[in-house]
Amino acid sequence: MPSVGDLIFIALLGLLTCTALSVRLLGDAGIGWHIRTGQQILAAHAIPRVDLFSSTMNGKPWFAWEWLYDVLVGWLEHAAGLNAVVLFTALIIASVFAWTFRLLLQRGTNVFIALVLVLLAAAASMIHFLARPHVVSWLFTLAWFSILDSSERSCFGATSEAQGQRRNDSRRLWLLPPLMLVWVNVHGGFLIGFALLGIYWAGAAWRWFRLGESKLDRFLQKLRARERVKSLTIVGFVALVATFANPYGWKLHVHIYQYLSNHFLMDHIDEFQSPNFHLVAQKCFAVLLLITLVALAARGRKLRLSEGLIVLFAVYAGLYASRDLPVSSLLLVLIAGPLLSEAAEILADRSGLSSHGMSRLAARAVAFSQRMGAIESNLRGYLWPLAAVAVSCFVVFNGGNVGSHKLIDAHFDERRFPVEAVNYLQRSGVKEPLLSPDSWGGYIIYRLYPQVLMVVDDRHDLYGEDFLKSYLKMVNAEPGWQDFLREYHVHHVLFPKGTPLANLLAETPGWRLTYEDDVAVSFEKPAAAGR
Repeated sequence: MPSVGDLIFIALLGLLTCTALSVRLLGDAGIGWHIRTGQQILAAHAIPRVDLFSSTMNGKPWFAWEWLYDVLVGWLEHAAGLNAVVLFTALIIASVFAWTFRLLLQRGTNVFIALVLVLLAAAASMIHFLARPHVVSWLFTLAWFSILDSSERSCFGATSEAQGQRRNDSRRLWLLPPLMLVWVNVHGGFLIGFALLGIYWAGAAWRWFRLGESKLDRFLQKLRARERVKSLTIVGFVALVATFANPYGWKLHVHIYQYLSNHFLMDHIDEFQSPNFHLVAQKCFAVLLLITLVALAARGRKLRLSEGLIVLFAVYAGLYASRDLPVSSLLLVLIAGPLLSEAAEILADRSGLSSHGMSRLAARAVAFSQRMGAIESNLRGYLWPLAAVAVSCFVVFNGGNVGSHKLIDAHFDERRFPVEAVNYLQRSGVKEPLLSPDSWGGYIIYRLYPQVLMVVDDRHDLYGEDFLKSYLKMVNAEPGWQDFLREYHVHHVLFPKGTPLANLLAETPGWRLTYEDDVAVSFEKPAAAGR
């Protein structure tokens, strides 16, 4: 019998692979250069230290800081095409939300409240349902939260069961350094792990300094708090050392700091912008914020310091940058779920004593959900998810086909990317550097590398502030826009139809229109005209 968690996993896996959402997962062109980077690493048996894909930065030091993810998706694409890349991404996303549901139940959340919260979190995260390495960070965030939170609850729990788990949970803390060793080579989101570690360290330190020694139970808790501070400090230090086990050593940390502290880049990269709450996913996040406020108002006094700090961290991160919405949503539901369930149980107990029809109905609903939760907790097998994964892998490695029916057909959306225009350039045998919007660069790298190098793509940390300022002046057709084209010897341009640059080039002497469709236009400037 499949559990609700199994059904969440299977439903998300099916929706993200066998429907139009599979195309949605390929909505970010950056996956193109991730795939080609991984394949270059596999071919050369070496991690790149300099830029491979652009004409303007060729040979400049480059940090391929997500190289482990790149290797995996590069191998998957080589083995079974984009279908395999989409399946891998769908597996990660489905695992994240199914695991979140199970964590909510383990933390005492009502099964129906848990289901509603997980669906809201998934809806708020859909804005970043993309085949990019950030989805792996969601999984690592859950792992760190699960280990840190369960160890804190067992450390300060008063029950005999909690006391019996303390030693095991203390040992589980030592899973964090090896997890960090992988995380730092997969995605820059490893910083979230240290934020969570710092929050739980602060919670333990607060208990240590706050508790008195007048009573035996408080004295014992104070001793446990001191030991926890010591354990988290040692584990955190080892995890920090593990972050230096990357191809670039300490230079990666300096690079990430310079990237995230650059105000120009943070102000102009879309995913670092604050959420636009007029859109659906952002509205779902706003609903989660309101639900969290209700939970805090109802049972806020039961909140541990670490949980309160996690709420503050999640709210700040989610409001600061839209790229943080998934992680913020996951953390909020994990904290709000148990509080809401506890408030619902108290309300049901009071309603059970009332003769009012609606009150008794509410009490019965809570009692029914408790029975469902008990059944759900007993369904511990993973037969159905494993069967779904096995069937999906079979279909993917069979070309996406089930018999004569095409079940999985992952591809770049021709309405979003210049698919036909790139087909034309491929047939034309263009080999000179190509100028295209940074948001198309990864797709063109995927299609045309190594025959064609890009003038710019979406690796903004590589190109830097000065280059991108000049690029934006050209894109927005500001005075001096032609300086960028002359400085970087641009002779081939592929841009969205109707954009200011495309309209200007159509009227500029020396530039010849070579291709046009509803998505893109291509221009060429012969070398003689360039001189």
